[in-house]
Amino acid sequence: MTPEVKVSENVAALLKKRLRPGEDFIQVLLVACALVSVLTTVGIILALLGDALRFFATPGFSWWDFLTGTYWEPGSGHFGILALITGTLMTSLVAMVVAVPVGMAIGIYLSEYASARVSRVLKPVLEILAGIPSIVYGYFAINFVTPSLQAMMGDLVKPLNALSAGIVMGILILPLIASMAEDALGAVPKSLKQAGFAMGATKLEVALHITLPAATSGIVAAIILGLSRAIGETMIVALAAGSFPRVSFNPLGSVDTMTGYIVRTSGGDIPQTSIEYMGIFAIGLTLFLITLGLNMMSRRIIEHFREVYE
Repeated sequence: MTPEVKVSENVAALLKKRLRPGEDFIQVLLVACALVSVLTTVGIILALLGDALRFFATPGFSWWDFLTGTYWEPGSGHFGILALITGTLMTSLVAMVVAVPVGMAIGIYLSEYASARVSRVLKPVLEILAGIPSIVYGYFAINFVTPSLQAMMGDLVKPLNALSAGIVMGILILPLIASMAEDALGAVPKSLKQAGFAMGATKLEVALHITLPAATSGIVAAIILGLSRAIGETMIVALAAGSFPRVSFNPLGSVDTMTGYIVRTSGGDIPQTSIEYMGIFAIGLTLFLITLGLNMMSRRIIEHFREVYE
């Protein structure tokens, strides 16, 4: 072994010895941060399970009625979660119809067409939309969107309706989908786009037939994350969608959602030992399982469509 090699090894060992305490601390800190997320999830499950299990253990409770019942009235012994799920999905689907096409168009524009100057203006506007409190969106739905719909369609639109709530929810999740779509499209290698231009394709053809398919996994993740956000939205639906816990497929009428029912019931003077109070934990547990299923489905879809470029 030459003296130079020996000196280099000694220097490396010395540096490693000096850096090890800091590296160990960082590693412990990162593990602790990861455990916080895991423990938080476990805590949420335990908080929901306590009263939810008490609700499910209520004498006369029927799983079949809970899963297939068409209206929810704990006071009269009707616990049909399907009524709340229908309202939740209706408002969420309206939101996705608004947010996905517009968000994808914004993402494609920012990624493929917009100049740096336009991006500096448009991105802060999207960030402002994302930062507006949801309760402000709720009042916007009541005071502007609903009157506008009534001016166009007359008495067909109820003062509280799923369509108004869904449209405003779509505006709420629009920045999320647009931002994630732009990131996914921007991650596509430029060599693929250049190959398309070399074949004589236009910028629109490259965006729609090369860039968009190559970014499928990121776009699907953006859509499912936006859907999860819409399903979990509370204040907009609590203010604008109404409180009609029945199975209804009319977006112009009032509906009730899982989050809307929870916020109204938990804010009332209901004894914590009552069936109405325990029911909101059963609804919360159902909502948690739905979002968990969406996240698991998102991971499967992303793994299926993921493209690896070298």
